[in-house]
Amino acid sequence: MKRIDMDTLFYEFPAEGVALLTLNRPEQGNGVVVELAADLARAFDDLESDPGIRAVVMTGAGKVFCAGADLHAMQHHLTEVLPRTHEPFNARALYPVTQRLTASRLPVVAAINGGATAGGLDLAMACDIRIASRRAKLGETYVKLGLPPGNGGAYFLPKLVGSGMAAELFLTGDVITADRAEEIGLVNRVVEPEELIDEAVALAARIARNPWRAVEATKQALKAGWNQDLQTAITSGYWAVTALQYTDDIREGVAAFLEKREPDYNRGPQ
Repeated sequence: MKRIDMDTLFYEFPAEGVALLTLNRPEQGNGVVVELAADLARAFDDLESDPGIRAVVMTGAGKVFCAGADLHAMQHHLTEVLPRTHEPFNARALYPVTQRLTASRLPVVAAINGGATAGGLDLAMACDIRIASRRAKLGETYVKLGLPPGNGGAYFLPKLVGSGMAAELFLTGDVITADRAEEIGLVNRVVEPEELIDEAVALAARIARNPWRAVEATKQALKAGWNQDLQTAITSGYWAVTALQYTDDIREGVAAFLEKREPDYNRGPQ
Protein backbone atom coordinates (compact mmCIF):
# COMPACT_ATOMS: atom_id res chain seq x y z
CA MET A 1 0.00 0.00 0.00
CA LYS A 2 1.40 3.39 -0.97
CA ARG A 3 2.34 5.51 2.05
CA ILE A 4 3.19 9.21 2.27
CA ASP A 5 5.31 10.13 5.29
CA MET A 6 5.59 13.55 6.90
CA ASP A 7 7.49 14.48 10.05
CA THR A 8 4.54 14.01 12.42
CA LEU A 9 2.02 11.92 10.45
CA PHE A 10 1.60 9.65 7.47
CA TYR A 11 -1.23 8.69 5.18
CA GLU A 12 -2.02 5.74 2.98
CA PHE A 13 -4.86 4.49 0.78
CA PRO A 14 -6.59 1.37 2.14
CA ALA A 15 -9.68 1.47 -0.11
CA GLU A 16 -10.82 3.13 -3.31
CA GLY A 17 -11.41 6.82 -2.70
CA VAL A 18 -10.24 6.64 0.94
CA ALA A 19 -7.15 8.04 2.65
CA LEU A 20 -6.14 6.79 6.11
CA LEU A 21 -4.25 9.54 7.96
CA THR A 22 -2.34 8.57 11.10
CA LEU A 23 -0.97 11.04 13.64
CA ASN A 24 2.50 9.70 14.30
CA ARG A 25 3.98 10.98 17.55
CA PRO A 26 3.12 7.93 19.68
CA GLU A 27 5.79 8.51 22.33
CA GLN A 28 4.25 11.94 22.96
CA GLY A 29 0.65 10.70 22.88
CA ASN A 30 0.32 12.28 19.43
CA GLY A 31 0.31 15.58 21.31
CA VAL A 32 -0.22 18.68 19.23
CA VAL A 33 2.75 20.86 18.38
CA VAL A 34 3.14 23.48 15.67
CA GLU A 35 4.78 20.93 13.36
CA LEU A 36 1.80 18.56 13.61
CA ALA A 37 -0.63 21.37 12.80
CA ALA A 38 1.48 22.30 9.77
CA ASP A 39 1.64 18.68 8.57
CA LEU A 40 -2.15 18.31 8.92
CA ALA A 41 -2.66 21.39 6.79
CA ARG A 42 -0.21 20.11 4.17
CA ALA A 43 -1.80 16.67 4.16
CA PHE A 44 -5.23 18.13 3.50
CA ASP A 45 -3.77 20.34 0.77
CA ASP A 46 -2.53 17.18 -0.94
CA LEU A 47 -5.64 15.06 -0.35
CA GLU A 48 -8.15 17.72 -1.33
CA SER A 49 -6.31 18.36 -4.59
CA ASP A 50 -6.58 14.67 -5.57
CA PRO A 51 -9.98 14.08 -7.22
CA GLY A 52 -9.65 10.37 -6.55
CA ILE A 53 -9.84 10.91 -2.79
CA ARG A 54 -13.39 11.30 -1.53
CA ALA A 55 -13.18 10.50 2.21
CA VAL A 56 -10.57 10.47 4.99
CA VAL A 57 -10.13 8.37 8.13
CA MET A 58 -8.02 9.99 10.88
CA THR A 59 -6.46 7.96 13.69
CA GLY A 60 -3.45 7.95 16.00
CA ALA A 61 -0.38 5.73 16.11
CA GLY A 62 0.16 3.73 19.28
CA LYS A 63 -2.30 3.71 22.18
CA VAL A 64 -3.56 7.31 22.02
CA PHE A 65 -5.63 9.14 19.41
CA CYS A 66 -4.43 12.56 20.52
CA ALA A 67 -3.71 13.75 24.05
CA GLY A 68 -4.13 17.41 23.15
CA ALA A 69 -1.27 19.80 23.69
CA ASP A 70 2.22 18.34 24.06
CA LEU A 71 2.80 19.39 27.67
CA HIS A 72 6.60 19.27 27.43
CA ALA A 73 6.46 21.68 24.51
CA MET A 74 3.86 23.74 26.36
CA GLN A 75 6.06 24.02 29.45
CA HIS A 76 8.90 25.34 27.30
CA HIS A 77 6.52 27.80 25.67
CA LEU A 78 5.23 29.08 29.01
CA THR A 79 8.71 29.70 30.39
CA GLU A 80 10.67 30.73 27.29
CA VAL A 81 8.27 32.00 24.62
CA LEU A 82 5.16 33.42 26.29
CA PRO A 83 7.06 36.15 28.20
CA ARG A 84 8.38 37.45 24.86
CA THR A 85 5.43 36.96 22.52
CA HIS A 86 2.38 36.92 24.82
CA GLU A 87 0.94 34.34 22.40
CA PRO A 88 -0.88 31.28 23.79
CA PHE A 89 0.65 27.91 23.01
CA ASN A 90 -0.45 26.42 19.66
CA ALA A 91 -3.47 28.68 19.25
CA ARG A 92 -2.65 30.38 15.97
CA ALA A 93 -1.24 27.16 14.53
CA LEU A 94 -4.10 24.85 15.47
CA TYR A 95 -7.19 27.00 15.02
CA PRO A 96 -6.83 26.99 11.20
CA VAL A 97 -6.61 23.17 11.25
CA THR A 98 -9.95 22.91 13.05
CA GLN A 99 -11.52 25.25 10.52
CA ARG A 100 -9.89 23.34 7.69
CA LEU A 101 -11.40 20.03 8.80
CA THR A 102 -14.91 21.46 9.02
CA ALA A 103 -14.63 23.30 5.70
CA SER A 104 -12.88 20.49 3.80
CA ARG A 105 -14.64 19.02 0.78
CA LEU A 106 -13.72 15.61 2.24
CA PRO A 107 -15.84 13.90 4.90
CA VAL A 108 -13.56 12.90 7.77
CA VAL A 109 -14.12 9.89 10.03
CA ALA A 110 -12.25 9.97 13.35
CA ALA A 111 -11.14 6.47 14.37
CA ILE A 112 -10.49 7.09 18.06
CA ASN A 113 -8.08 4.34 19.02
CA GLY A 114 -7.26 5.52 22.54
CA GLY A 115 -7.22 8.66 24.63
CA ALA A 116 -8.72 11.81 23.11
CA THR A 117 -8.50 14.68 25.55
CA ALA A 118 -8.69 18.49 25.41
CA GLY A 119 -7.39 19.57 21.99
CA GLY A 120 -7.32 15.93 20.90
CA LEU A 121 -11.03 15.57 21.56
CA ASP A 122 -11.61 18.90 19.82
CA LEU A 123 -9.78 17.49 16.80
CA ALA A 124 -12.06 14.43 16.81
CA MET A 125 -15.16 16.62 17.14
CA ALA A 126 -14.08 18.69 14.14
CA CYS A 127 -14.36 15.48 12.11
CA ASP A 128 -17.76 14.59 10.65
CA ILE A 129 -18.15 11.13 12.21
CA ARG A 130 -16.52 9.48 15.22
CA ILE A 131 -15.99 5.75 15.79
CA ALA A 132 -14.28 4.75 19.02
CA SER A 133 -12.36 1.72 20.18
CA ARG A 134 -13.78 0.23 23.36
CA ARG A 135 -10.46 1.18 24.97
CA ALA A 136 -10.84 4.87 24.15
CA LYS A 137 -11.15 7.50 26.87
CA LEU A 138 -12.50 10.95 26.07
CA GLY A 139 -12.48 14.16 28.04
CA GLU A 140 -12.45 17.94 27.86
CA THR A 141 -9.71 18.29 30.44
CA TYR A 142 -8.72 21.94 29.91
CA VAL A 143 -9.99 22.97 33.35
CA LYS A 144 -7.55 20.52 34.99
CA LEU A 145 -4.72 22.62 33.56
CA GLY A 146 -6.26 25.92 34.60
CA LEU A 147 -7.64 26.73 31.16
CA PRO A 148 -11.05 27.25 29.55
CA PRO A 149 -11.88 25.19 26.45
CA GLY A 150 -9.94 26.03 23.32
CA ASN A 151 -9.76 25.04 19.68
CA GLY A 152 -13.50 24.91 19.06
CA GLY A 153 -14.50 22.53 21.84
CA ALA A 154 -17.03 24.95 23.32
CA TYR A 155 -18.59 25.20 19.87
CA PHE A 156 -18.72 21.49 18.98
CA LEU A 157 -19.51 19.75 22.25
CA PRO A 158 -22.88 21.40 23.11
CA LYS A 159 -24.09 20.69 19.57
CA LEU A 160 -23.21 17.01 19.91
CA VAL A 161 -24.30 16.25 23.48
CA GLY A 162 -26.44 19.22 24.60
CA SER A 163 -25.53 22.22 26.71
CA GLY A 164 -26.03 20.57 30.12
CA MET A 165 -23.86 17.55 29.40
CA ALA A 166 -21.23 19.75 27.75
CA ALA A 167 -21.13 21.94 30.85
CA GLU A 168 -20.67 18.89 33.06
CA LEU A 169 -17.78 17.57 30.97
CA PHE A 170 -16.05 20.93 30.67
CA LEU A 171 -16.48 22.06 34.27
CA THR A 172 -15.43 18.76 35.87
CA GLY A 173 -12.75 17.82 33.36
CA ASP A 174 -13.96 14.23 33.72
CA VAL A 175 -12.65 11.58 31.34
CA ILE A 176 -15.36 9.18 30.18
CA THR A 177 -15.34 5.73 28.65
CA ALA A 178 -16.13 5.03 25.01
CA ASP A 179 -19.41 3.38 26.01
CA ARG A 180 -20.47 6.50 27.93
CA ALA A 181 -19.44 8.65 24.98
CA GLU A 182 -21.73 6.58 22.76
CA GLU A 183 -24.61 6.92 25.24
CA ILE A 184 -24.47 10.72 25.16
CA GLY A 185 -23.94 10.98 21.40
CA LEU A 186 -20.31 12.07 21.44
CA VAL A 187 -19.32 9.12 19.24
CA ASN A 188 -21.39 7.33 16.63
CA ARG A 189 -20.50 3.85 17.78
CA VAL A 190 -18.00 1.77 19.73
CA VAL A 191 -16.19 -1.26 18.32
CA GLU A 192 -13.56 -3.69 19.51
CA PRO A 193 -10.00 -2.34 19.21
CA GLU A 194 -8.94 -4.81 16.53
CA GLU A 195 -11.97 -3.87 14.40
CA LEU A 196 -11.59 -0.09 14.61
CA ILE A 197 -9.64 0.72 11.46
CA ASP A 198 -11.50 -1.79 9.31
CA GLU A 199 -14.85 -0.38 10.51
CA ALA A 200 -13.79 3.21 9.93
CA VAL A 201 -12.34 2.48 6.50
CA ALA A 202 -15.42 0.50 5.48
CA LEU A 203 -17.64 3.42 6.49
CA ALA A 204 -15.45 5.90 4.62
CA ALA A 205 -15.49 3.62 1.56
CA ARG A 206 -19.30 3.55 1.61
CA ILE A 207 -19.30 7.34 1.64
CA ALA A 208 -16.68 7.49 -1.13
CA ARG A 209 -18.83 5.33 -3.42
CA ASN A 210 -21.58 7.97 -3.42
CA PRO A 211 -21.59 10.83 -5.96
CA TRP A 212 -18.83 13.19 -4.89
CA ARG A 213 -20.76 16.38 -5.62
CA ALA A 214 -23.69 15.21 -3.51
CA VAL A 215 -21.36 14.18 -0.68
CA GLU A 216 -19.64 17.58 -0.66
CA ALA A 217 -22.93 19.46 -0.81
CA THR A 218 -24.32 17.33 2.02
CA LYS A 219 -21.32 17.99 4.28
CA GLN A 220 -21.61 21.73 3.59
CA ALA A 221 -25.34 21.68 4.36
CA LEU A 222 -24.85 19.81 7.64
CA LYS A 223 -22.15 22.18 8.89
CA ALA A 224 -23.99 25.30 7.75
CA GLY A 225 -27.17 24.05 9.37
CA TRP A 226 -25.61 24.44 12.82
CA ASN A 227 -25.78 28.22 12.38
CA GLN A 228 -28.79 28.76 10.12
CA ASP A 229 -32.46 29.28 10.77
CA LEU A 230 -34.89 26.96 8.98
CA GLN A 231 -35.73 29.40 6.19
CA THR A 232 -32.07 29.98 5.33
CA ALA A 233 -31.34 26.24 5.38
CA ILE A 234 -34.28 25.47 3.10
CA THR A 235 -33.33 28.25 0.68
CA SER A 236 -29.71 27.10 0.53
CA GLY A 237 -30.87 23.53 0.01
CA TYR A 238 -33.15 24.60 -2.84
CA TRP A 239 -30.28 26.04 -4.86
CA ALA A 240 -27.93 23.13 -4.11
CA VAL A 241 -30.58 20.62 -5.19
CA THR A 242 -31.28 22.66 -8.33
CA ALA A 243 -27.61 22.72 -9.30
CA LEU A 244 -27.14 18.98 -8.83
CA GLN A 245 -30.20 18.17 -10.95
CA TYR A 246 -28.00 18.93 -13.97
CA THR A 247 -25.33 16.33 -13.18
CA ASP A 248 -24.94 12.85 -14.63
CA ASP A 249 -25.11 11.51 -11.08
CA ILE A 250 -28.83 12.05 -10.62
CA ARG A 251 -29.64 10.50 -13.98
CA GLU A 252 -27.48 7.49 -13.13
CA GLY A 253 -29.00 7.21 -9.67
CA VAL A 254 -32.58 7.28 -10.94
CA ALA A 255 -31.82 4.84 -13.77
CA ALA A 256 -30.05 2.41 -11.44
CA PHE A 257 -32.95 2.43 -9.01
CA LEU A 258 -35.52 1.78 -11.72
CA GLU A 259 -33.34 -0.90 -13.34
CA LYS A 260 -32.69 -2.54 -9.94
CA ARG A 261 -28.89 -2.39 -10.23
CA GLU A 262 -26.03 -0.74 -8.37
CA PRO A 263 -25.30 2.81 -9.59
CA ASP A 264 -21.92 3.51 -11.20
CA TYR A 265 -20.79 6.87 -9.80
CA ASN A 266 -17.50 8.80 -9.89
CA ARG A 267 -16.24 7.33 -13.15
CA GLY A 268 -16.07 10.45 -15.29
CA PRO A 269 -14.02 13.67 -14.97
CA GLN A 270 -14.07 15.14 -11.48
